[in-house]
Amino acid sequence: MKRSTYFVPTLRETPAEAQIVSHRLMLRAGMINQLAAGIYNWLPLGVRVLEKIQKIVCDEHDKDGCSRILMPTLQPVELWQESGRYEAYGKELLRMEDRHERGLIYGPTAEEVVTDIFRKYVKSYKELPQVMYQIQWKFRDEIRPRFGVMRGREFLMKDAYSFDIDKKAAYKTYEKMFRIYMRIFNRMGLKVIPIRADSGAIGGDLSHEFQVVAETGESQLYYDAQFEQADHANMNLEQIQSLYAVADDMHNPEDCPVENVKTSRGIEVGHIFYFGKKYSIPMNTTVINQDNKPVNIEGGSYGIGISRVMAALIEANHDDGGIIWPEEVAPFQVGLINCKAGDEQAEQICDDLYEKLMTAGCEVLYDDRKERAGAKFADMDLIGIPTQIIVGKKTLTEGVVELKNRQTGERLDLTLDSALNRIVA
Repeated sequence: MKRSTYFVPTLRETPAEAQIVSHRLMLRAGMINQLAAGIYNWLPLGVRVLEKIQKIVCDEHDKDGCSRILMPTLQPVELWQESGRYEAYGKELLRMEDRHERGLIYGPTAEEVVTDIFRKYVKSYKELPQVMYQIQWKFRDEIRPRFGVMRGREFLMKDAYSFDIDKKAAYKTYEKMFRIYMRIFNRMGLKVIPIRADSGAIGGDLSHEFQVVAETGESQLYYDAQFEQADHANMNLEQIQSLYAVADDMHNPEDCPVENVKTSRGIEVGHIFYFGKKYSIPMNTTVINQDNKPVNIEGGSYGIGISRVMAALIEANHDDGGIIWPEEVAPFQVGLINCKAGDEQAEQICDDLYEKLMTAGCEVLYDDRKERAGAKFADMDLIGIPTQIIVGKKTLTEGVVELKNRQTGERLDLTLDSALNRIVA
């Protein structure tokens, strides 16, 4: 993309309403714009990062045989009345009527809808287990939305739902989903602590939150120091549960089972639940078992806040200059800066580099604007693109460009061909 035509409305000053780092930087980098309280427009750079996060999430779910679906944002109240959650959910549930006075809700989650899909089609234990997932916008009418997309009212969420014949099989699926989550967060470069959690409005008796360690986190975490060395993705559920890790609402210092307890702040980016027959009994969802008898299925649900993950990534990866995106989620891989805007030779070199990088499959943001070099450097650091190629005076006199690593700050002078080969490799 060429910056002269790409819509990136960066801001020099921090908006007064932004209280935390991710909110400030997402507004300043032109990734989001507030439409109403807790509701945001997603601008081009923000959309690109959301898509990168979604790709990782989908890759890891598809790899383990999960089926992607897409359910509506609006749901009929009858399903929620059937499950018993319509009145129980509280004021966070946005209720409305259509022109025919039929009740609808804007879905904060989709256990009822996916259970209805399942019961219409799956009839035998031979078709189990099943895991269906979607990535869809959700709405929870938070009384005090704050911190930008960290605690907004509308948010993008990956929600998955499992269906199993019995508790043993359901626990096995829960463990599989746990490992999927650890792989997802590892690919994003996020350090997470999986903690035992309350199931809340979802229900059930087994639940884990995935907390990103960050100074600005809302939760206070207490966990066994062994967690920092543990290979979570290759541990079974029993091993994970043997390590102490809880948030402040479940921590009792007088009853703590380990001596070496570490504390830190955390941002919740994922939550998984086993809830058994909570929905299958009231919604009469059964399959025929091996004895040819109908049994209620065992269920679980598994959520990742896609838009919230984006904010958590920024909270965990930034400096005074702006965002430092990990490679896999960066909106662009390479930032190309022309410090000699208006110089015919410099523009020809940049155009040539841009075309070669694009042909090689690199995602490039080319700052070709007639702006001073300092403004271009500041914007590129603010946006957080991992690798920057700087074409300047040395390029014209010595045939070298400067290659900058956004994360480390390392700068190298390389010939045009060496820089191109290094990036493409």
